[in-house]
Amino acid sequence: MYHQHLTKQWAYLAFVVLLFSSVSSCKNQEQKQVSELEVKAEPVSKIEAPEGMVWVETKTFLQGAKDTDQYAMSREKPAHWVTVDGFFINITEVTNKQFKAFVDATNYMTIAEREIDWEEMKKELPPNTPKPHDSILQPGSLIFNKDVNAVVNMENYGQWWTWKTGADWKHPDGPETTIEGKDDYPVVHVAYQDALAYCEWAKRRLPTEAEWESAAQGKNSNTIFTWGNDATKLDANANTWQGVFPTDNESQDGFEFISPVKSYPPNSIGLYDMAGNVWEITSDFFSVKYYSELDTSKPIVNPIGADTHFNPNNPYQVEHVMKGGSFLCHASYCASFRISAKMGVSVDSGSDHMGFRTVATPNMLESKE
Repeated sequence: MYHQHLTKQWAYLAFVVLLFSSVSSCKNQEQKQVSELEVKAEPVSKIEAPEGMVWVETKTFLQGAKDTDQYAMSREKPAHWVTVDGFFINITEVTNKQFKAFVDATNYMTIAEREIDWEEMKKELPPNTPKPHDSILQPGSLIFNKDVNAVVNMENYGQWWTWKTGADWKHPDGPETTIEGKDDYPVVHVAYQDALAYCEWAKRRLPTEAEWESAAQGKNSNTIFTWGNDATKLDANANTWQGVFPTDNESQDGFEFISPVKSYPPNSIGLYDMAGNVWEITSDFFSVKYYSELDTSKPIVNPIGADTHFNPNNPYQVEHVMKGGSFLCHASYCASFRISAKMGVSVDSGSDHMGFRTVATPNMLESKE
């Protein structure tokens, strides 16, 4: 996500989105490395798929950047073979309709809707950061500036990101907007903590990065994109940016910005929008060193990511991995519509181009009965 790598100047103007609070890892799985002969998972689930979910078979696949991927970044390397047990995953991102059902049932208030506590916020900011004016410390979220018409320096992300007071999941472009008529759009302006709350209510969990990549690969095991390796098929398969980012969006794929779920063809196992539209939150900590420090001499089974977060660009923030890119991704700048692409997002930061989907394992479903 672009705003997670803001310059110091823009970070000061936008840090009001960071409503920091303590967060526990909640990782109750163990990362294990075993020989291939020890993998004895069922090839298919004996449990009927829950409504709106599809089964992802147990498989071994190449996680991380592929050799022929010209856009691969160092944090995606080296690629390594992993085996991931089968699981169920939502066929789409969680929609406005689904999130509204959760809020109606629980009266949950998202982070973007809550009053800002400066005493808590400053604990996660550089020492001696001055307190901004109270008029700035108001609930809201980050939205893409659709009116930007010129960019002086592509390193100044503040030119196309705007802090919008009153922006939240019910008001995606600000307090004057609504989600009326948008039941089938992905819910946005939800932070990692909000996604966890939804998962607890729905008896689901967030996918690990490895699970997410396994699902995105579908029936494949070593491809760059969810549809294969042909980059020319991007516009037909994903909602991304065409034209000159961030000033000229030609909308050749049919949508200028966010689109309803299922607007593009599914991958080989029936999953929609695993590339483009909105970024998707995973449970893994974001660490730029994680892949480079892995012991790839042995097969890796059911990895759950780094033990802790590490991002030199945002040293004060607890970040998690997000995957898939969004409607803002363009080959000239982001190119995160690739399966291996990843960025970090802080636990309490949301925007208008980030959402999530959930997973469930057979054990989770059996224990629910």
